[in-house]
Amino acid sequence: MFDKLHLLGFGAGGWGALLLEAAGVTLLLSVLGFALGAVFGGLAAAGRLSGSRVPRGAALAYGTVFRGVPDLLSIYLFYYGGSVALTSIAHLFGATGFVGLPTMVTGVVTIGFISGAYQSEVYRGAYLAIDKGQFDAAKALALTRIQMLRLVIVPQLLRHAIPGLGNVWQLVLKDSALISVIGLVELMRQAQIGAGSTREPFLFYFAAAALYFAIAGVTDLFFSRAEANASRGVVHR
Repeated sequence: MFDKLHLLGFGAGGWGALLLEAAGVTLLLSVLGFALGAVFGGLAAAGRLSGSRVPRGAALAYGTVFRGVPDLLSIYLFYYGGSVALTSIAHLFGATGFVGLPTMVTGVVTIGFISGAYQSEVYRGAYLAIDKGQFDAAKALALTRIQMLRLVIVPQLLRHAIPGLGNVWQLVLKDSALISVIGLVELMRQAQIGAGSTREPFLFYFAAAALYFAIAGVTDLFFSRAEANASRGVVHR
């Protein structure tokens, strides 16, 4: 294998730049999907904690579906279902042929919905872990709802939620590789292309694994630092 390492270089015939670019796509896809999932997860957690049946039932159905359906199937449903809808709309305006959804957009939205289902349970559990005395103290101080949310609930919720969010992030990072099935050239897809072109599958898949490990390691350090800061009562904005 060592005599083939030049294939991972940055010179002529090297795939290093392409692999790093694909790793950047993977990171961007994962970050955007995770961020969108935080929005969906927050709304679903609020629904699960609601005293009303309708939002509670809708949030429960959302979490059950996206945690129960295989992630690959969700990707296919979003891409082909969305493309069929987009094609039908385009035909109304005189377009012809099949109109596919942008793969990056599909990937971000799909990962957002999937990760949101898991993040909702993290947020709900973190909220329930807050000592009820904290709410009583906030009311005794006559804090407004916004002040209570900003000064009491969010800091303590993050302290409990960050470890679970770190696990969800790792899930998102691995799920990003599945988006290659709809044509997005992220790290896994680029490794497949390189392996097929050079007939050196072990070299390219090993390189992809190393890059995934590097991304996971750096982001794990970020979550560890954020957890330590939150435990000390310091929440970075």
